Order: sequence, then structure tokens, then C-alpha cells
Amino acid sequence: MKQLGFFDVEERLARLSGLGDQLEAFSRTVDFEVFRPDLDKALAYSDGSKGGRPPFDPVLMFKILVIQTLNNLSDERTEYLINDRLSFMRFLGLGLSDRVPDAKTVWLFRERLIQAGAIERLFDRFDATLRNAGYLPMSGQILDATLVAAPKQRNTNTEKADLRAGRIPEDWQDKPSKLSHKDRHARWTLKFTKAKRQDDGTIPSTDLAIPFFGYKSHVSIDRKFRLIRKWKTTDAAASDGARLREGLLDKTNTASTVWADTAYRSKANEDFMDKEGFVSKVHRKKPHLKPMPRHIQRSNAGKSVIRSCVEHVFADQKSQTGLFVRTVGITRATTRIGLANIVYNMRRFIFLERISTTA
Repeated sequence: MKQLGFFDVEERLARLSGLGDQLEAFSRTVDFEVFRPDLDKALAYSDGSKGGRPPFDPVLMFKILVIQTLNNLSDERTEYLINDRLSFMRFLGLGLSDRVPDAKTVWLFRERLIQAGAIERLFDRFDATLRNAGYLPMSGQILDATLVAAPKQRNTNTEKADLRAGRIPEDWQDKPSKLSHKDRHARWTLKFTKAKRQDDGTIPSTDLAIPFFGYKSHVSIDRKFRLIRKWKTTDAAASDGARLREGLLDKTNTASTVWADTAYRSKANEDFMDKEGFVSKVHRKKPHLKPMPRHIQRSNAGKSVIRSCVEHVFADQKSQTGLFVRTVGITRATTRIGLANIVYNMRRFIFLERISTTA
């Protein structure tokens, strides 16, 4: 085996750059220092006067969470790959001889952010960065939601009834270790999908209903730049439409138009949007037991051309970052989904900056 030379690492990093290192684009475009004030406030580390090993730099730890989110990694896998990959080390500013945070340290850092409820502030901080860069919410907004899977729970019918009622099942109350592994907030729901064409060419008249367990990610993106501006996390069984009135609309958008599918069409939502000064472009529902009028079909088709842009956001999160909730409880799920939304906006920001420089 050839002995490691002095310039071998630099040559390998240069080759990684030539192959298109995604993390290098992150370092070049995103100023991670903007997160430091919110991270320092959330972590509230001591000044070190009592001694002990100093904590890792909070911005470095936050960048580790970005790596995790980009690659859908567990804490243990993250520790291994940081030690293994030069691209990860360069992104974090670590050398071969530097100490790397272990899996427990990564977990503790994320838990402190969760306990401080910092993910919303971190999202807003980067949204302010986007606005300062000229990417204001423009041309209206589009709302939608997607299901996010979580580890399935095997509970009895009695336990399920207790959880739906907001109670802790009696058998769990004196078993803290079991309780810590039970997700009391995720819910089962049915995921409907279009039936596939059969071998004989026919298509079944009914769609497929697939049981699904987990959470739901609700987002509002601006039509101009397709950046996530508002978001919310609920259990998978929560109604999409009711979230519209729970802070999901962005009043700072330069246009008042709102696009959404039929799940958001209700008298309460229409009255709310009218009162708040929004113009509804929400799809209209098919009349019960009656054919859809032709003019409504045409109207919905025109709205779909615009509304479908939000599907690209979810497709990016699930195909590129493998969005999945590994943890237990809605508080941790909110942090996981919030990180996915921040990372999506970072990737979108990098794309927008690249096309603006080449235009």
C-alpha cells in the first residue's frame, strides 16, 4: 500500500469538488453562522468556569443535523460516516486528527434543541436570510400536506382507545421503560391511492386504501420561489383543512391568492380567507351523487397546474432525504420535520442562487 503523502488529502478533496460535492455547495452558499444566536440561546451552555470538557461548537453540531437530514442517517451511522468521509469532515471543518462527536453527543444536542422548542426559531432565522437575499414570498401561496411514516406500534384495541382519548393505558403506567418506547401521538389513517390498471387493461372502479401509521407534514409554499414559508406537524389522522385556520397562511406574501386541493374546501375556510383578505383558488368538490359540472372541471384543471408545484416539495423531501420519523412523540417528530423543511429551503436556495448567476 502506498504511504500517505502530505498533499494526498488535498488532492482527494479537490477531486471531490470536481465531482460536485453537495456539501461544498452548502458551505459556499449558506451562512451557518446566522444560526449561532438561536443555538446559543436554546442550548444555554455554562461558561466553563466549573471545569469539565468544553462542549462542541453549536454551529458544528447543527451542521451535523443537516448531514443527518440530507442522508436520512441514524446517530450511530452519522458518527461512523463523519469519521469515514472526507466530504463530511470538510463540511464540518474537521481534520483527520480532530475529535468527532459520538452518537450520544449528537442525540443529546438534538434533545436540548427539542426541549427548548428551538426548531421554529431556527426555521424563521433562515427564512429571514432568504428574505434578505431577495426571495420574498410572492405570487400567492400553495397549501398541502403529506404523510410521514413512523415506526409502527403494536397496541391492543383497549390501548388504542385510551390513546385516542388522551389517556395513558393502565398497563403502561408502572412500566416507564415500555412507556418511553411507545408513541402516544402518532396515529393510524388510510392512505388512498389510485388503483392500477389490470392485466386485461381494465381499471378498478374503486381506489386502494392502504393503512398508514405516523404523522402529517403541513406546508405552505410561495408560488414564485417554491420555498416553504409556513409549516405544521400533526398526527396522520388530523384533518388537512382545519390547519388552514391554524397559522398556515402567510400574510406577508405579496399576493393574496391561495391554492389548495378539495380537502381545504369548507365554508369555515372560505369565510376565514375572505375575512383575512385572501382570494381562494381552492378546488371545488364534486356534487354528491351528481356529475361534476363542466365549468368546474375546467376551473379545477387550471388550478391544478399551479397547485401541483407543492407536490415537488414533498417528492424532493422523500426521494432526496428519505423523510421518515425515527423517534417517539410529536415533539421529536416536529423537530425532525422542521429540520427537513429547513434543509429543503437550503437546497432550494442553492438552486435559486445558481440559476440567478447563470441567467
